[in-house]
Amino acid sequence: MHYLIRTAMAAAAVAALALGGAVPAQARPVTEVRSSIVHPDSAATVPYPEGFDTVGPRLRVATFNASLNRPAPGQLALDLDSLVDPQAQAVAEIVQRNAPDVLLLNEFDHDAEGTAEEGFRDNYLARSQRGQAPIDYPYMYLAPSNTGIPSGADLDRDGVVGGPADALGYGDFEGQYGMVLYSKYPIDTANVRTFQKFLWKDMPASRLPTRHYDELVRGVLRLPSKSMWDVPVRVGGQTVHVIAAHPTPPVFDGPEKRNQARNHDEIRMINDYLGGAGDYIYDDAGKRGPLAPGSNFVVLGDLNADPRSGDSSPEAIRALLENPLLVDPLPAVPRAAGDPVRGLAGITRNVLGTADFGQGSAGVLRVDYVLPSATLPVRGSGVYWPAAGQDGADLVSGWPPPSSDHRLVWVEVSLGN
Repeated sequence: MHYLIRTAMAAAAVAALALGGAVPAQARPVTEVRSSIVHPDSAATVPYPEGFDTVGPRLRVATFNASLNRPAPGQLALDLDSLVDPQAQAVAEIVQRNAPDVLLLNEFDHDAEGTAEEGFRDNYLARSQRGQAPIDYPYMYLAPSNTGIPSGADLDRDGVVGGPADALGYGDFEGQYGMVLYSKYPIDTANVRTFQKFLWKDMPASRLPTRHYDELVRGVLRLPSKSMWDVPVRVGGQTVHVIAAHPTPPVFDGPEKRNQARNHDEIRMINDYLGGAGDYIYDDAGKRGPLAPGSNFVVLGDLNADPRSGDSSPEAIRALLENPLLVDPLPAVPRAAGDPVRGLAGITRNVLGTADFGQGSAGVLRVDYVLPSATLPVRGSGVYWPAAGQDGADLVSGWPPPSSDHRLVWVEVSLGN
């Protein structure tokens, strides 16, 4: 996450779990479904390994914390109005190399008009980057989040009301660290559900630190640090619900561990929404209840929690990964045949890592997830992290890398006939 790297908080973030967990911001719902400028047949598909089954309908879904955030409102939209922003070029090339059908970008500064989102799509994804085939995403979803919205309270107890740490979700301005969903397939906008305004106090048996937040604060404090979305995507005659989120990083707090607790409960809310324990959940339109039983879904996002390492409370992410309604495909960094410790794995011993926050193996964590429902058979998965010397390695090398400190994660599923 480039923003935190540029600040004095970087050193603490490296030692802690998730630099990639800052958040977005908006004040009112926005839904955008607009035409793209590239023909659908221009999209590339990454070749499959020899012997891989390619028969039947398939859907490739990816998540990428792209670190496309800027320190001032409107700056990202201005940068993406050109064709030569080097970070946007690197991020777009990574997307083109992996060619997902549905793509969630975290840490993408949002504006209500969708200017930045359209600029990235039309000026970068839809144009070839270093010879890669451009991608057409005719459909796009964006909506507000809690980042940068003033809470009116001293949430961090520093004696001053105001600033990014006192916003409903961490952010210097409304829209910072947002998210956007791109799709090659139509979005069923009439049935989208968003959960931006769900109050933390309304989660039963939550970890809300009541000694830190008084009753007045608890009456306004929302659980999602950005938002949670349920975006139905129509693929042929089937619907796949994209459950998108970006929980807060479980660090940058005090002994009360308010961010660690929030991260835990944001992930728990995702898990509860999938079924069984989600009757308490209400969306921004007032509709209550979880996802309908038997639905096809894919959970996407930077969840800022590693089940084995880092500073999160691992119970929530472990419970999500063990939910029998979904499958964890265990996307891994590619390895050469017969060499299980080649490249990154040889340095970190963590082939499931999706982000590199520095300090060698201690900074490599699995925090980005693509988790399809058990109704969607998995055909393949991966983490885009080429080893030194491999084609494309320059896109993820160095500190900070030219793209992001996170890596794109993809999963391909079968949709059936």
